[in-house]
Amino acid sequence: MNSKKILIIGASGQIGSELSLKLRELYGNDNVVASDIKEGNEELMSSGPFEIADATDQPRIEALIEQYKITDVYLMAAMLSGTAEKMPMKAWDLNMNSLFIILNLAKEKKIEKVYWPSSIAVFGPTTPKQDTPQTTIMEPSTVYGISKQTGERWCEYYFNKYGVDVRSIRYPGIISYKTLPGGGTTDYAIEIFHEALKTGTYTSFLSENTSLPMMFMEDAIKATIDIMQAPAENIKVRSSYNLAAMTFTPEELASEIKKQMPDFKISYVPDFRQAIADSWPASIDDSEAKKDWNWDFEYDLEKLTTAMFEGLKVNAVKEN
Repeated sequence: MNSKKILIIGASGQIGSELSLKLRELYGNDNVVASDIKEGNEELMSSGPFEIADATDQPRIEALIEQYKITDVYLMAAMLSGTAEKMPMKAWDLNMNSLFIILNLAKEKKIEKVYWPSSIAVFGPTTPKQDTPQTTIMEPSTVYGISKQTGERWCEYYFNKYGVDVRSIRYPGIISYKTLPGGGTTDYAIEIFHEALKTGTYTSFLSENTSLPMMFMEDAIKATIDIMQAPAENIKVRSSYNLAAMTFTPEELASEIKKQMPDFKISYVPDFRQAIADSWPASIDDSEAKKDWNWDFEYDLEKLTTAMFEGLKVNAVKEN
């Protein structure tokens, strides 16, 4: 285990920050180098090495890999769906060029293994919405989705052509109490808990019946580590694996919150993110991940709601 030297690019982001801490717990603080274009939270910065680095700066990334003798790279840097629609070319540049840098370093045998996250955004309006299969029609209609679908094709190509050990998961919406929302379409499911505790009300930017696949952060981190620890021969899909836990609507989430906060009130004012959400699946078939590397989730909607309230209340006490 300790022969691993890990670099996380985009470590200050929603998933990257929690993934970095979990990997440090597993592999030792000094063996996991966190990096981002901006500093992360106090726990991330103080628990192990941290380097400021732009994910699209090849000389800088290559220098870090050489300096720390990195074996595995987790490329978590990306511009998410809502933000990417406002800055299409900037999003394309970040999401694609950062991936090429890492794939080429792996091709040149400067690193051994690559993790790159994809998303349910690779699917589009023509994709079957219920139990979306692993292999299906993919016609994404967002900048983020287009970049992720393209990235999947390149990952598969580099594996087939150059033997690059690259692994990927199509994340659903990820929910966490540790980091603030980062501009994604599923972020209502994080904002709603913050506002429930702060004001007792929430205005959702998605309509009440918008059903989307969701996952608690603990499960997303577990899946990421599980796929990277699986033997290479078990990883049959080299584009990206479907991953699922639960599916719910804003209305269903609000109902679950009301079990703990009976006076909570929700209203609906859909914005531009509604069109993005409408283009995505409502539920996901992740049987390939279950079959190939024994994926399974732990948190359902009830357990998620309890964990979010408990976590946010603990955080509030710490801040005060």
